[in-house]
Amino acid sequence: MASRHLSRSIAMQSLFEWDFYGKEPESIDRIIEQNLKEFGPGLENQDFVWQLVKNVTDHLAEIDKIIVESAPEWPLEQITMVDRNVLRIGLSELLYSKREEVPPKVAINEAIELAKSFGGESSGKFVNGVLGTVYKEIEKIEEEETDKSSVEFLSGGAVFRKHGDDFQIALLKDVFERWTLPKGHAEKDETPEQTVLREVKEELGLDNLKIIKKLGEREYIAHEPEKGAVKRKVIDFLLEAPENSELKAEQSSGIKDAKWFNLNEISELKQYHQVKPVIEAVIVFLKQQEK
Repeated sequence: MASRHLSRSIAMQSLFEWDFYGKEPESIDRIIEQNLKEFGPGLENQDFVWQLVKNVTDHLAEIDKIIVESAPEWPLEQITMVDRNVLRIGLSELLYSKREEVPPKVAINEAIELAKSFGGESSGKFVNGVLGTVYKEIEKIEEEETDKSSVEFLSGGAVFRKHGDDFQIALLKDVFERWTLPKGHAEKDETPEQTVLREVKEELGLDNLKIIKKLGEREYIAHEPEKGAVKRKVIDFLLEAPENSELKAEQSSGIKDAKWFNLNEISELKQYHQVKPVIEAVIVFLKQQEK
């Protein structure tokens, strides 16, 4: 029997005995020493047994809560003592071991083997089900955290002005010949509102703007040569410019032109699919103001 598998077996038997006799804190060390002497003479890494048991006993309340939540049809006291302690070991390795030392699949497979060796006919399947459920939840949380950490946050603005009896919206033409809205990344300690005011001034040359309202948020994937696929989240605002405001497009490699458009001209323009709904919402809002 491989050294680590034997260590897990000794840890499970020690926890079983400790559980059977009421989980007295002072008894666990004596039980481990006795089982190491009986089942693990010559075991190379006895520290691993102590580590496994300590992870379980130190986090017992948390681990048992997870078992109850992951197997709600089985009250903890009704789970067989073998299955209960195998799950405790498996969960302690999933949650508190270093991934490079104990990969999740190894932790789950080892627990299943312990359940098959010491438990009943359905023990392996039961342990697999519970640990599999927990691992899926861990993966989900990790994915969410990764998504959050990799999202780039920007602020964008749809700027309008009154032009005679009509409203006009300011749009930028980029290098891909699409008409879009000004937007940009926040600088240090900027609020989204401060960001959009700065970006509109830089990209459209507009100042003395009034923020009317927040339009909403949108997400999209941008593809950049250096970073590859980048997830971006944009907070869009509706801003009003003074009636006689003139546009001055930023001189940059990404911007080719800036222009005021009457509302009825915009539907024919080439636009990005994630920007089009924002512009359409602004048009609806402005037409309501005309009534």
